[in-house]
Amino acid sequence: MPQMRNYASKLDMYRKVPMDLLEGTKRGSILSYAAIFTMVTLFVFETKSFLSSSVMVSDVALDTNEDKKIRINFNITMMDLPCDYAVVDVVSQLGTAQNVTSHVSKYGLDASGVREQYKGRNQNQHDILLSDKLVEDTIEELHENGEDAVSLDATTFAFAKDEYEFLFVDFYASWCSHCKHLAPTWEVLAEVMSDVAEDNIHNTHQQIHPDYTDEEYKDALKAELPVMVAKIDCVVHKDLCRENLITGYPTLRLYVDGMWHGDYKGDRTILEMVHWLTEREKEHTQENGGTAYVGDADLAARDRLNEAETLEQMLETPERTHHGARTPEQDEWKSKMQRQRTREKAAVEWKDEDHPGCQIAGFLYVDRVPGNFHIQARSNKHDIAAHMTNVSHEVHHLGFGDPGVEDMVKRNNYVVPDGFSESLQPMDGNVYVNHNEHEAFHHYMKVVTTQFNDPYEEMENKRKMFAYQMLSSSQLSYYRNDIVPEAKFSFDPSPIAVHHRIAPKKHWYDYLTSVMAIIGGTFTVIGMLENSINAAISKKRR
Repeated sequence: MPQMRNYASKLDMYRKVPMDLLEGTKRGSILSYAAIFTMVTLFVFETKSFLSSSVMVSDVALDTNEDKKIRINFNITMMDLPCDYAVVDVVSQLGTAQNVTSHVSKYGLDASGVREQYKGRNQNQHDILLSDKLVEDTIEELHENGEDAVSLDATTFAFAKDEYEFLFVDFYASWCSHCKHLAPTWEVLAEVMSDVAEDNIHNTHQQIHPDYTDEEYKDALKAELPVMVAKIDCVVHKDLCRENLITGYPTLRLYVDGMWHGDYKGDRTILEMVHWLTEREKEHTQENGGTAYVGDADLAARDRLNEAETLEQMLETPERTHHGARTPEQDEWKSKMQRQRTREKAAVEWKDEDHPGCQIAGFLYVDRVPGNFHIQARSNKHDIAAHMTNVSHEVHHLGFGDPGVEDMVKRNNYVVPDGFSESLQPMDGNVYVNHNEHEAFHHYMKVVTTQFNDPYEEMENKRKMFAYQMLSSSQLSYYRNDIVPEAKFSFDPSPIAVHHRIAPKKHWYDYLTSVMAIIGGTFTVIGMLENSINAAISKKRR
C-alpha cells in the first residue's frame, strides 16, 4: 500500500519550472498577443456557429433516377412563322427522330401578337393530292402546241392584275419537287379555261363577228378567259415573290380585281381547283353583283379529263365585264403574252399584318440522353423558301420535369439554395431575334438533377422527388442558302445529381471539444513558431 502511494505521488502531468529559470522576451510577448487574438477570433466564430440555426450543405452523387424519359415543358412564340408551317421535331443520340403532335398546341397570332379566338389543339398538316392522276401527259407533251399557263414577270404581273377579274397564279421554284409534280396539272387547268373561252366565243361572238382574223380570235379568246391561269418562277423573279411574301412552293394564289383574295390549299386536282374557283366567284358576285362565269369550267374539265361524273348545271355564262380602257402598254402585252419581259425589281415594304406568328405550347417526353428538339418551317405540300424563313422567337417558358416542382418544394419545405427557382427556367422571358436571312439561334442546356431525397437512403415504398436545374447558353448559327433555318434547343442530362440537406446541429460536447482544440492547437502552433525563431537566432549568434 505505501508502495502504491509512492507511485501515485510521482504522477504529475503539470510539473512546474522554477521562476528563476524563465526568461521573458519582447518576441514572446508579441507572439502571445497573436495567440490570444487567434484564440478569441476562432472562439467567437465557433460559438456563433454553435448558436446559429441549421446550415445547408450540398452533396454530389450519381443520379439514381431510373426513369427512361424526361419531360420538357415549353411555351414558345414564333414571331414570324405561320402555324401552317410550324412543326416540332425531336432527335436523340439513340438514333430516334420524331415529329411531335401529341401534347402540343398551336395558337395563331396576328401581327400585334394577339391570339386568335380558336385553340389549335394538335394541329396536324393534312395530306392532300399533289397532282391530278387523270392528267397523263408530261409537261413537254402539253407544251407541244404552246403554253396556256402564262409566265409572268413584275411588269406583266401588274398588267394581269389590272386586266383580269380573276387571276390564279402559281408561284413556283424550278428546283421544287412539288412544283414539278404540279406543272402538268396546272397547264391542263389553263387549257380548261381556254376551252371555256373558245366555247363562249363560238356560242356568242361568232354569231356577231363570224369573220374573225387569227389575231382577232386570239385577242377575243384571251378576253373571254373566265380565270387567267398564270405562273411566276421565284428563282428568276426572287424580288417579286419576296414582295408577295411567298414562303413555300408552290403557292397557288388567287387575285380578284387586282387584290389578293386567298391561297388555295386543297387537293391539287383539276376539278377541286375549278370548284374552289367557282365558290370564290359566287362569293364575289354576291357581294358585287353579276352572275357566275367560271362555272362552265367544270363541264369543260370533265370533257378534257374524260370524267363521267357530272354536277348540276352551273349558272349561265354572262358577258365579260371589262375594267376600263387599256393602256397601249397593256395592249402590247396582250398581243405578246408569251414573251417574258425584263424583270423590274420592286422594293420590299414591311407590313406587320403580313407577318403572323404562332404560339406553340405543350410538353414532350424525350430519352434521358443528349438530344435536341427544334421548331422549323416544313410542309408536306410545299417546299419552303429558306431566304423567307424567319425563326425569331420568344421563350415564355422552358423547363424540365414536373411543372409543379416549385409548389412541391414549398409544400414539403425542401432545402434549396438561393436562386433555385430561377435555375429551373433560366431562359424564361428571353427574346431571340434574327436580323438577317439564313440565321437562327441555337440553345444549349446542361440539365442537372436535384434530388430531394437522400441518395444514400434506402427507399422502398417512398416516391423519389426530382427537379432539374439548367445551365443554358445561346449562340447565333448561320445556314447555307439552301437550308431552312430552325430554332434549336439542345439538351444534355448530367449523370451527376445534387442533393441539398441540412447539416445536423452540434452537441454541447462537440462545442467544448472544438473550444479546447482551438486553445490547445493555437498554443501549440504559436509555441512551435517561437521555438523555431529562437533556434534560428541562437544559431546565428554562434
